[in-house]
Amino acid sequence: MKKLTRVLSGVLAGLLVLGLTGCGGSSAPAATSAPDATAAATEAPAATTAGETAAALDADVQAIVDRGVLRVGVKNAVIGFGYQDPITGEYTGMEIDIAKALAEQLGVDVEFTTVTAATRTELLDSGDIDCVLATFTITDERKQSWDFTTPYYTDHVTVLVEDSSGIKSLADLKGKLVGVSSGSTSARALTSAMIDAGVIDGTLFDKETFDPATWTEGISFQQFDDYPGISTALAAGQVDAFCVDKSILAVYKTEGRSYIADEFAPQDYGIATKKGSGFSTYCEDFVTAKLADGTIAGWIADYNLG
Repeated sequence: MKKLTRVLSGVLAGLLVLGLTGCGGSSAPAATSAPDATAAATEAPAATTAGETAAALDADVQAIVDRGVLRVGVKNAVIGFGYQDPITGEYTGMEIDIAKALAEQLGVDVEFTTVTAATRTELLDSGDIDCVLATFTITDERKQSWDFTTPYYTDHVTVLVEDSSGIKSLADLKGKLVGVSSGSTSARALTSAMIDAGVIDGTLFDKETFDPATWTEGISFQQFDDYPGISTALAAGQVDAFCVDKSILAVYKTEGRSYIADEFAPQDYGIATKKGSGFSTYCEDFVTAKLADGTIAGWIADYNLG
């Protein structure tokens, strides 16, 4: 009996070994499927890259939210758009309202930094401000360096003169010295308008390479760092005219001064942000929504800009 028991035990032990060997063998096909798993892993980086891109876009906006402050470059002497009260320091205007509404949507405070045509992009590029809301005209050239939203307002360029000058039209500007802001497109717009009107010869005019500092064909320009400086020069007779967007000129149109009869070069204003920033998309969605629901039209009406 003991001998039979030992035999049975040996048989059972052998069967157990065979069973274990069979389990190991059945796992081998799973191991051979590893190339499929590797292929899936190879595809994973693409999904991760897309996720990282989305995260990067969100991060630009999240950085502002985490900071708790939206930093906006604005004008401080353009009534109706961006004007800072010299006594209270308070900013008012349509672009100020746009900035406040944008900050409110983000759930953060807003901080204004006064910019000029010469400093706005420098401050944007350096990261000192998150966006520019400062009568910043959208051009194809500028869009190569910065992002712009859909326009929230369209203005035109014109010219302000002293009534005593006798200048009333583009034709009267021939041979005159005109004050413009450094970094603006006003000089180019005026030159182009005078050429189109047949007032001056446009043979040497090239929109892409035009430089107001060197242009002397029928009209010349003096550049200034700010608008008050041009206004002062106009009053002193140092320049014959002051050329810029009409909305900006409005604050300097005092008694004894008038616009010439011509308006030209439509100027579309948009919010400017860093090129490729996730915040650019956020601002575009914001402006599009405010245009669609009539909010921006309401601001234009509030400041009599229509």
